[in-house]
Amino acid sequence: MGFSINRYEKSAAEYERALKVIPSGIYGHQGPAEGCFVPVTAFPFFSERAKGSYFWDVDGNRFIDYMCAYGPNILGYNDDEVDEAAAKQRSLGDCITTPSVRMIDFAELLVETVASADWAFFAKNGGDTTTLAVLTARAYTRRKKIVFFKGYYHGVAPWTQKIDYPGILEEDVINNIYVPWNDYERLAEVFAENKGEIAAVISQPYLHGNFADNVLPAEGFWQKVRKLCTDTGSVLIIDDVRAGFRLDLAGSDHFFGFQADLICFCKALANGYNVSALCGKEFLRNTVSGLTYTGSYWLSAVPFAAGIACIRKMRRLDLPRLLNEKGLLLKEGLIAAAKKHGYDLRVTGAPALFYLRIADDDSLMLHQRWIAEMVKRGVYLTNHHNHFLNASLSDEDIKRTVEVADEAFSVL
Repeated sequence: MGFSINRYEKSAAEYERALKVIPSGIYGHQGPAEGCFVPVTAFPFFSERAKGSYFWDVDGNRFIDYMCAYGPNILGYNDDEVDEAAAKQRSLGDCITTPSVRMIDFAELLVETVASADWAFFAKNGGDTTTLAVLTARAYTRRKKIVFFKGYYHGVAPWTQKIDYPGILEEDVINNIYVPWNDYERLAEVFAENKGEIAAVISQPYLHGNFADNVLPAEGFWQKVRKLCTDTGSVLIIDDVRAGFRLDLAGSDHFFGFQADLICFCKALANGYNVSALCGKEFLRNTVSGLTYTGSYWLSAVPFAAGIACIRKMRRLDLPRLLNEKGLLLKEGLIAAAKKHGYDLRVTGAPALFYLRIADDDSLMLHQRWIAEMVKRGVYLTNHHNHFLNASLSDEDIKRTVEVADEAFSVL
């Protein structure tokens, strides 16, 4: 075996310290209690620093990072251009009583860049934008019901969760309707069964859920959904929080050949600086203007400056093309490494936002064992989540990843 095996003594000690003062030690999907880190002994819990396509944990182990902070790292950690723009704005001011004109600059750039955008509204998290989108749709249509596609994820606000989740009330989700992905016939039936009652359809541009292969839209699917929403006066919301700018700088709706009424961005928007955006069509401008919806830090200027620099650099790099090329190279290498050892590795979804699954074992235990061997050798993946690429990932990084995969398959 050629690659050294990581040890995580400091991470384990820091986690014990965290448990005493933080619920779960690390809460949410980045914590060991969520099920994406199995076995937990294979994964580091705390990082020390990051640069480019790598991060280093508190034990000094370096990882080629295919989670990219769960998406915000789009150009490379601590990108010099973005950080310089942010530092320049910070020297002038960040959170001030009145907003900086950087907010206008950023909104103008988004409207210029995103095909379906006539305006932009800024917040902090992806869930802020999906919630605002649903509020806007309900206010505009004066209807209650929202259609979701099964396997969705649109944040953690009560309206996005399920009736059997802790703390969720029937009233939170009583107006939610769930339809199978790519099943236009069922969607049309739902609209007929709830005539004049559906405020919006909300969806990711393609199905990139967890614990299952990712699925692209069927031919003509989005065009039919678009027409159905237009004909019935319902709002079409695209949650582009994960996929946004990785498929198409004009938006993932543009990539698939249609226009959303509302489109939600966050992760890749500013290369890790804390900002999100809801963009929308002109006919919804007055409605969103009339909502009571804000936050303490939503008008902070530093992330706006970072976002401007990030979008400009993504344009210059022709980022979607670059990520697609890197993703295809990685996909071919990983599949070949699996085949060499007799395994069927499925790589699904867009190459820039790929999902991995060893298909030889429906229990997923074999897949979890392989992921653990990858992480222990310095390639950071998680078991049941889609993965992300960033512009700084080099051919040498990809080559090393495939070599580690080859060794990890041999261990199985």
